[in-house]
Amino acid sequence: MSLVPDSVIASLQAGGVIAYPTSTLPGLATLPNPEALDALYNLKQRPAHQPVSLGVHSLEQAEAFVVVPPIAHELLAAFPRGSLTLLLDAQHPVDPRLGGERIAVRVLEHPTARALVAHVGPVTATSANTSGEPPLESAEAAGIGLGLSPNSILSGACPGGLGSTFVSLIEDEDEPSGFSVSIMREGVAPANEVKTWMLMRV
Repeated sequence: MSLVPDSVIASLQAGGVIAYPTSTLPGLATLPNPEALDALYNLKQRPAHQPVSLGVHSLEQAEAFVVVPPIAHELLAAFPRGSLTLLLDAQHPVDPRLGGERIAVRVLEHPTARALVAHVGPVTATSANTSGEPPLESAEAAGIGLGLSPNSILSGACPGGLGSTFVSLIEDEDEPSGFSVSIMREGVAPANEVKTWMLMRV
């Protein structure tokens, strides 16, 4: 049996919002187009000035949206998959709700989430909750709580706890690695371990 039913894919491709499990907290997926983002932001009651990240199957898949330097591959390989979200330069400016000129991308780990992006390409990877409310630890509970239909929920338990750690990579010729790194949000990957990795890499 497929991890992602055809009915869920059809709902997503029709501009719907999907609740799905990740290796941390439940996420909400839409395709990265204006109409679907409208639906997502309305559902979450999220301010338009707060961008959402993209979930991808691999950094190669992310290259449709972002410039991926070699150091990004090295950094992700040094930490458990799904534990980092990288903020990278956009290939071309996009909807500000996706970050505009800088886009946050996360290589997903949960098998259901990976099956989803393998089918449909990059999707949004924002938490499955109303803005300001604490996230739940089950995609099904989160989806039901948000009023989604069964065709808009990919069931699956999530470990819960902290979300992914947001790491910004910016080209910087003054840095030995050629890039400066900033921790935008500490999550499941400790910030000091990310910084230590950067120092040890040189």
